[in-house]
Amino acid sequence: MKRFSHLAMPLLLALFTTTAQAVEEEVISLEGTTVVGNRELPKVLYIVPWQESELPDMTDLPLNTLINDALSPIERDVFQRQIQFHYQLSR
Repeated sequence: MKRFSHLAMPLLLALFTTTAQAVEEEVISLEGTTVVGNRELPKVLYIVPWQESELPDMTDLPLNTLINDALSPIERDVFQRQIQFHYQLSR
């Protein structure tokens, strides 16, 4: 029994020291970025924009032509033909 206790004590001590080292926080530094944490924390990612997004230039869009096309008159025969095609395709 004494042999077992003499052998078990160093093994238990070694086991506890390795788990204590694993629980310590890990710090990783990458070119000005610091990541601090350990494996027990949940993995969460927050994305924060560091630069304002650029809005596209709206001056070149043909807005008037799009409105005029949507509100332009249509021919009755063409419209009825489109309705018939849509009805036949949806059956």
